Amino acid sequence: MGEPAGRPDAPGAGHVLGVDSGGSGLRIAVARADDPEARPLALRTSDEPVRTGPAGIDAEHLLSQLLPAAAELAREAGADGFTAGCVGAAGMATLGEELRTRLPGALATAFGVRRLALAADAVTAYAGALGQRPGAVVAAGTGMIALGTDLTPEGGWRRADGWGHLLGDCGGGAWIGRAGLEAALRAYDGRPGGSAALLARAEAVFGPVTGLPGALYPRPDRPAVLASFAPEVARCATGDDAVALGILRAAAGHVADAAAAVCPPGSGTTVACTGGLFAMGEPLLTPLRAALAERLPEARATLPAGSPLDGSLTIAAALSRDRLTLPVDRKLLQITRPAPG
Repeated sequence: MGEPAGRPDAPGAGHVLGVDSGGSGLRIAVARADDPEARPLALRTSDEPVRTGPAGIDAEHLLSQLLPAAAELAREAGADGFTAGCVGAAGMATLGEELRTRLPGALATAFGVRRLALAADAVTAYAGALGQRPGAVVAAGTGMIALGTDLTPEGGWRRADGWGHLLGDCGGGAWIGRAGLEAALRAYDGRPGGSAALLARAEAVFGPVTGLPGALYPRPDRPAVLASFAPEVARCATGDDAVALGILRAAAGHVADAAAAVCPPGSGTTVACTGGLFAMGEPLLTPLRAALAERLPEARATLPAGSPLDGSLTIAAALSRDRLTLPVDRKLLQITRPAPG
């Protein structure tokens, strides 16, 4: 491996490690610690999501993928270890105790990581979208969560939703898909609020709708299956189906409600929406722009600058230079200074 620039213990010297662990797998990247934009020099991806067990997120499973991939990336980038790192993971806030226990020592031993951020995926999504600016970010894919901050210790993080598909995630992919399938079943029954177009799409995708409960309820990946029907709702909305249009208007309202709940007070606050849900395009974005303008008339909407993986690198690079200004929080963004074990 190559030598890091400057003294290895100097702030900002060397390289940093960024990790994004989510429902679709694991992404790992390396950047220069002194790069203000924390641009990735090398990247690895795994399509195998990290397992979750009775103790929460499985640290051993994550490390079994992370350590060899990070070693390859270090060689590729010419990095002699990493001065800092950030691991962003879905479920970190509520299921991350084993990660908090295992990761700092393991990464210090393997790569000399002296400063490590353990972050909820909503925090890395925020950092990827807005960097270290005050504002609000809605991260939406299968689920939906909003996070905002004014960057003050007193204000901390403001969070809205992210409660999962049974209790919340209103306006997310699973919510839209479930609403579309409910409208299909209403049409099948002949009840008000049904959509013949959505019924036809449901049967094209899943087969006879009478089999939906038995096929859906026992599945452990039920949120993802529900979310897989969200693009069909958008397709029907594009065809001017009134029920599908109404579902997307309601989803846009829920997303805007969450953004408004976390947006720091004051005019000109920046708001960004990030995540796969917004790839649906105009059927969702048109009502969303209207809902945001109504609820946050003084806010400034912006496109996200980058992804959650970019956010992990941004946090790691800032941490290595003693320039992290995002609020530290035991559950959402914890900073450790491990020693090799």
